[in-house]
Amino acid sequence: MPAPPAVEIVGLVKRYAGRPVVNGLDLVAEQGAVTAVLGPNGAGKTTTVECCEGLRSPDAGRVRVLGLDPASDARALRPRVGVMLQDGGLPTGARAMEVLRHVASMYARPRDVDALADRLGLGAFARTTVRRLSGGQRQRLALAAAVVGRPELVFLDEPSAGMDPQARRAVWDLVRELRDDGVAVVLTTHLMDEAESLADRVVVVDHGTVIAQGPVADLLTSHDDRTLRFSATPDLDVTDLTATLTGSGSAAPDAGPGVREVAPGDYVLTGPVDPHVLAALTAWCAARDVLPHRITVGRRTLEDVFLDLTGKDLR
Repeated sequence: MPAPPAVEIVGLVKRYAGRPVVNGLDLVAEQGAVTAVLGPNGAGKTTTVECCEGLRSPDAGRVRVLGLDPASDARALRPRVGVMLQDGGLPTGARAMEVLRHVASMYARPRDVDALADRLGLGAFARTTVRRLSGGQRQRLALAAAVVGRPELVFLDEPSAGMDPQARRAVWDLVRELRDDGVAVVLTTHLMDEAESLADRVVVVDHGTVIAQGPVADLLTSHDDRTLRFSATPDLDVTDLTATLTGSGSAAPDAGPGVREVAPGDYVLTGPVDPHVLAALTAWCAARDVLPHRITVGRRTLEDVFLDLTGKDLR
């Protein structure tokens, strides 16, 4: 019989004060793979993961972790699952290495604590109490605590938040190593480059349900794999520009390009991008005495797809 998925969620519902925060969500995370769960603030991703971790109880639906119920089978799951919370959940009065050694002592076959500490650069603050650690240092310690027990599945919440580039690279390398060793990783992050670099599969959640999912390459291709970026004067009439480009003859009107201003004076054009679109853009700018500069054409990023799916409004 094939092994069950690392995580299987069917029809998950969770309400707070009668309001559904998670509303009929379905999700599968396979073993030996990195699954990134993405979504705007308030989309329901944290509540979903907390139901998987046994920290919250679903109001409806089915949640299975390594084939078991995270609530009723919590004791059996505890030694098999690692959890890294964004706030760390670490005792603030204890020293960093004391925490890691204590956590390791709870497992029958823990990783080499000193080697793991060296891998994540914990030695520089080994004797520092948790309350005095920087945000990035706490994250590294929390990650070490989550993986020291050799879990079959690990939940990582914003694993590289607050880290410098060197520390982030070390974390990414460790996540890839876990995946290569057959560990299932469920990752929640707001860093699109992190998800694009690490994930085998991406699940986008909004308003309590899954709105898109699949391998990163498939998501990028399904939303067209090219984008055009340029700079010009702020507050161009992007509605008029979009209408002009849609009529440039490169595509049908319902598949034409769209333009948005992502920062004052910085624009992104998405959709079918070809020489006709580029010519139409420069002609539109010339007719309005606008000089575009830093024009680049490249493949779409996961952030482009994410914004198209979830919108640009602040949450």
